[in-house]
Amino acid sequence: MNNTKWEEIRQAMLNYAFPTKWRIKDIDTGYISLWDGDWYYHFSDGGYKFIEWLEIHAEDDSINADLIQILKKIHVPGEVTTDSIIIYGYNKTNEFIDYI
Repeated sequence: MNNTKWEEIRQAMLNYAFPTKWRIKDIDTGYISLWDGDWYYHFSDGGYKFIEWLEIHAEDDSINADLIQILKKIHVPGEVTTDSIIIYGYNKTNEFIDYI
């Protein structure tokens, strides 16, 4: 994914009324960050080049449904799991990834 899409996600989460938690996986090191809620500084710290995936966790189903609608408008590659939303920056498996 490009920086523009990552920035659209960041801005959407900054403007969302309820707090959401996120974590990312670094494509180079494999490091998975701790859960964080700061979309303003922490998410964009260091740029977006190394984000393999972003996982967003919502506290309840209604917030999760809102987030899915927001992400559909941005049109990002990802999937919805039982307790989170995963957005892919890179596809390391070359398997088909649908868009949210």
